Amino acid sequence: MSIGFRRSRDEPTPRSRVNPASIIAIASGKGGVGKTFLSTAIAGALARAGRRTLLVDGDLGLANVDVHLGIAPETDLAAVIAGWVDLEDAVTPVSGGVANGGFDVLPGRSGSGALAELPNEEVARLAAGLTALALQYDHVLLDLAAGIEANVMRLARAADRALVVVTDDPASMTDAYAFIKVLRGYAPSVQPVVAINQADNRQRGRQTYEAIAKACQTFLGFRPPLGGIVTRDNKVRESLRSQTPIMEKWPTTQAALDATQIAESLIRGWEAPIQREERSHA
Repeated sequence: MSIGFRRSRDEPTPRSRVNPASIIAIASGKGGVGKTFLSTAIAGALARAGRRTLLVDGDLGLANVDVHLGIAPETDLAAVIAGWVDLEDAVTPVSGGVANGGFDVLPGRSGSGALAELPNEEVARLAAGLTALALQYDHVLLDLAAGIEANVMRLARAADRALVVVTDDPASMTDAYAFIKVLRGYAPSVQPVVAINQADNRQRGRQTYEAIAKACQTFLGFRPPLGGIVTRDNKVRESLRSQTPIMEKWPTTQAALDATQIAESLIRGWEAPIQREERSHA
């Protein structure tokens, strides 16, 4: 198999050493925490803020960003892997694309054996290609597969930061900590940031974050910043069922506003927890 590139084919280096455009890996230790929904919502929020944004479906076995967005891309990463198209030619516009106030998507293909079983060297070349493609954008969101498999970590290594999505489910919290631990060992230059999803309220979300942050401080010697808290919202289910981006149809619903705060924090660099939340819930 051969991946078509127009730029670098080398092993990716830490993003901060390449160019100022940011790649954010959106990850989770456990599936079913709303990671892909949050990826699409943040992409939409960044686009609404005028940021040139690319959302990459990095789940090499069970891609579903296209399903969430209700799009039918003409080509995808599987075609890139097969050598039929170049990486940038597989980019699909959403809501008019970057040129018209929307964002771009690099879709995957669900159930593709070629992607799920991609050899190590091809994953490294894919990551290098994404690093080069990021030159055209302000932000690249890389929606990873859940878990800590080797290919997940190889793609995560191309990022500046990893937004680790977690709920208050004990298994989700345990697996999120495991992801952060493995990431710190495999890619120490990638900064983990925690995002709480499906929180009953802000206080419960803060408690979930504090539990993970305390575990990281105790056993890993650092405290990851809080990227944001997304509370439960019935419009999320409606968005998923209708395959309509929440930022496109319901931009003022609570989950959309929460995702917008995460996007604003991303733009600032996640140097500290979101202050707006602290003021609103002091």
